[in-house]
Amino acid sequence: MRRTKIIATLGPATSDARMLDKIIEAGVDVVRVNFSHGAPEEHIVRAEQLRNRARAHGRQVGVLCDLQGPKIRIECFQEGKVELEDGAPFTLDTALDSKAGTVERVGISYKALPDDVRRGDTLLLDDGGIVLWVDNVDGTAVHCKVVAGGELSDRKGLNRQGGGLSAPALTEKDREDIKLAAKMQADYLAVSFPRSADDIHKARELMQAAGGHAGIVAKIERADALENVEEIIEASDVIMIARGDLGVEIGDAALPPVQKHLISLGRTMNKVVITATQMMESMIHSHIPTRAEVFDVANAVLDGTDAVMLSAETATGRYPDKAIAAMDRVCREAEKQRIATHSDHRINTTFQRMDEAIAMASMYTANHLGVKAIAALTESGSTTLWMSRISSRIPIYALTSHVETRRKVTLYRGVCPVSFEVASKDHVEINKEAVDELLRRGAVRDGDLVIITKGDLMGVMGGTNALKIVRVGEMVEPDNETE
Repeated sequence: MRRTKIIATLGPATSDARMLDKIIEAGVDVVRVNFSHGAPEEHIVRAEQLRNRARAHGRQVGVLCDLQGPKIRIECFQEGKVELEDGAPFTLDTALDSKAGTVERVGISYKALPDDVRRGDTLLLDDGGIVLWVDNVDGTAVHCKVVAGGELSDRKGLNRQGGGLSAPALTEKDREDIKLAAKMQADYLAVSFPRSADDIHKARELMQAAGGHAGIVAKIERADALENVEEIIEASDVIMIARGDLGVEIGDAALPPVQKHLISLGRTMNKVVITATQMMESMIHSHIPTRAEVFDVANAVLDGTDAVMLSAETATGRYPDKAIAAMDRVCREAEKQRIATHSDHRINTTFQRMDEAIAMASMYTANHLGVKAIAALTESGSTTLWMSRISSRIPIYALTSHVETRRKVTLYRGVCPVSFEVASKDHVEINKEAVDELLRRGAVRDGDLVIITKGDLMGVMGGTNALKIVRVGEMVEPDNETE
């Protein structure tokens, strides 16, 4: 069982039911619906189509809705694109007509840009492909000199090196899209460009007000966010290391250590971590990844990321299923290494909750006793989240009757969602039902050791207080249960 989860972005390349079948068979765990592109009706249809095909395959696949956020973009050129020469003057003008751009100036959708920049600032267009030096600001116009030129086309993104643009994280479009995500019963909602914990809290409030229950993903993609990163992580359920805009703002050379730090910090704070952007970019056009991409994915796995994400590779690429299959085999090989299977995480930590202590004890016991599988009977999935923080080879099965919980754990490293209805109130019989489910799935066989975790009061959130070790095929005696 692959422990690292794979997220694939839906798009035109995956709109066909046959391709959806292929990406499900290739091993996708969660799909991303990108609200930056497409109409609401398209998003609803794609998510429903995906869930229908997943059910047909007997799979549970989560849905992550990604808000567009205040992506700052230039407007359009009269001819669709221009060629900027090094040293030439170029002006960004918020008052210019949206389709009147020339080789000398272009409009910009972000009206507050003149207030956010000053002489000497460096502005980056098209993910850093074009570099501008700010000469002066005059009313609505930001006059610049081209430091690094090249071809520039319509609607390319703009960043300020070092961060500092004051655009709010949640736009009016985002607020409407949160209602859409709630209607779609999204399992996760990604907030783009958050600067503080308040942005995360606000998104959660809006999601709950719309009747949704999605976990909140904080996309770390602003330099400013790194200054408040611990409070942002604490406020969120998941963090996404969005390396595109983040790399532009802090510089590409600074990105690797920041990524490693964020993965470590997220796991330490018991949060799920997604590593994203250009992981297998060459596979938009190629049926195999580059060796550099293989190393990139493998290193993220070895550092402990919960999930790796594909964007254009599956949304618009020629080989969506092959990109997932390539990522799958790289993850599996990396997970064989000792660094990915052994852990001293929180070994000297005092636990605050009984269910948290049970989760940690389960993983320590499993890693040192030769246990083949863990069956966690769970209501909210919290116990399996804590378990998934510990590096291990041992699969964790989240046995739950709640479809929302099964969808949510699709993002947890090493956790497999299982639909499980408790048919008895007798604990011995419940243990037998759990083991029988693992046997049915081929996860264990006679003689294997299995850990079962559950609560005395089934159906109570946060009630896990029991850990039991059983040997498959032997009688399960109630007086061996540790509470």
